Amino acid sequence: MPSDTPDVLRYTTHDTATTFAQYKWRALIGVTFCYLFYYTGRQTLGFAVAGIQHDFGLSKYELGWISATMLWCYAGGQFINGNLGDKLGGKTMMIAGAILSLAANWLFSFGHTFLFFLLAWGLNGYFQSMGFAPGSRLLSNWWDHKHRGFVYGVYVGFSGFSSVLAYIFPVIILGTMQLGWVWIFRLAPLSMLLGALVLLLFVSERPKARDLPAADQSNEGASSDALEGELTSAQRYALVMKNWRLYVTGLAIGFQNAARYALVVWVPVHFLGIGWKTSSTVIDPKWITVALPVGMALGSLSNSWISDVLFQGRRYMAIVSYMVLACATAIFMMFVPHGGMLAIALLFLCGFFVFGPASSFWALCPDLFGRRAAGTATGVLNTMSYMFAGVGEPVIGHIIDTTGHTSIIFPIVAGLCAASAVLSMLIRR
Repeated sequence: MPSDTPDVLRYTTHDTATTFAQYKWRALIGVTFCYLFYYTGRQTLGFAVAGIQHDFGLSKYELGWISATMLWCYAGGQFINGNLGDKLGGKTMMIAGAILSLAANWLFSFGHTFLFFLLAWGLNGYFQSMGFAPGSRLLSNWWDHKHRGFVYGVYVGFSGFSSVLAYIFPVIILGTMQLGWVWIFRLAPLSMLLGALVLLLFVSERPKARDLPAADQSNEGASSDALEGELTSAQRYALVMKNWRLYVTGLAIGFQNAARYALVVWVPVHFLGIGWKTSSTVIDPKWITVALPVGMALGSLSNSWISDVLFQGRRYMAIVSYMVLACATAIFMMFVPHGGMLAIALLFLCGFFVFGPASSFWALCPDLFGRRAAGTATGVLNTMSYMFAGVGEPVIGHIIDTTGHTSIIFPIVAGLCAASAVLSMLIRR
């Protein structure tokens, strides 16, 4: 009988490893699937602008403030909810965020005054911030440093495809279904419930909940997971805020995110200027809408994989290489005519290289701070990144008004990417 003991132990270890592998893949698929639908609750306002203006007479300036309020509330919520994801669990926070964001969208659809719209969309921004950072924490519970680039590439990459869904759903609602703008906020966000249901039924918060050993903690943030026990909220914030790499990384991702939103907001203005409908060479607006988010999604899928495989976990090298290529591509965009496949291809590549490093940036959070503070670090960095985006948009708009040339956005994007590349070289993790 004793001679059988090693075989029993071997089979037990094998079964445990198999079970762990199943649950970590369920975590990746479930979290990614849930976040795939999050943008249908926050990137649809643009499709309702004409209807809101027609029904209530709001100006584009007022609608701009409504959009900006959501952005700033999202940024502030990241600072709070990243830590709550560490404290309460990413699964709980993501499900609550999906449900509350759906409620805020429905509330917004009943709006009738500027202040009502402002408050409802601001609330939605805060609830939307309950998704990304807590989801990052949940993933870091199951996946080790070696595979983290791949995991964040999938997670961030599918957020790019979420932008595509945020385009398709309103087109179907307004065009195919012939419904009014209010139904954008009542029907499209219902998809978030599907994502939340999958997360609820198929994903476990951490290995301990399934009596499984924790993921390999080698190469984790030295000061976070080296100690036993959970950290308090104050300890997590202190751990994150005292690390100088947080501020360098925050500046680097801030410039990268400002470049991303410069493309998302101002590229359509550049390509769809006055007279685009009567021009026979102008690019089809559908290509502009789809090429950019698809390029961004595929870029983030590739960048973190490159950081794992080509650069052996040295994420700053993957970030710097893409930012340099983004800078070059943005400069080429200045000289490309509006029509033709070359414009589409370069627009795709510009999105590919500009947004690609986002996945490597987010993979740095558990790398630098360990998994116990991963949500807090992600939330703080996301706050910094969206603060940059929020500041950058009115500045870019003012520059365009002053110069009268929309093509000025491309040297601006190039400069932002160059600044991000230089700062990223200092991270070296």
